[in-house]
Amino acid sequence: MTDGLVINDRLVIPEAELSWRFSRSSGPGGQGVNTSDSKAELSYDVLRSPTLPDYLRARAVQRLGARLVDGVVTISASEHRSQLRNRDAALARLCLLLRDAIAPPAAARRPTKPSAGARARRIEAKKHRGSIKKHRQRPADD
Repeated sequence: MTDGLVINDRLVIPEAELSWRFSRSSGPGGQGVNTSDSKAELSYDVLRSPTLPDYLRARAVQRLGARLVDGVVTISASEHRSQLRNRDAALARLCLLLRDAIAPPAAARRPTKPSAGARARRIEAKKHRGSIKKHRQRPADD
């Protein structure tokens, strides 16, 4: 593990800003599930982090609004038997969550119209499909 959580090539969150809590897990673990603290909870204070620039903090708070409790996002991992693997899983999840939260907004879609050729092909395909269905009918008795 490095001295921080690498979010992207410009942003690394120092270990000191991450807080861990461990408890007994209800997940897999066999006989050791009742004795070892394998569940890992990772918390990161998005609102008061000195590492995040103001514009990224605002973007993250806006996108993570429902997940934040007093400005803190918490990730819980208990799917593995060992605490170490649960720690790695929580770190990976927090990294993905923050990467998505601080990503720049998508470019606005510029509306386009179908070309004349595309409209003609669409109408021709509809007529062809209609003629196929028309030929399925029983011939009319004259």
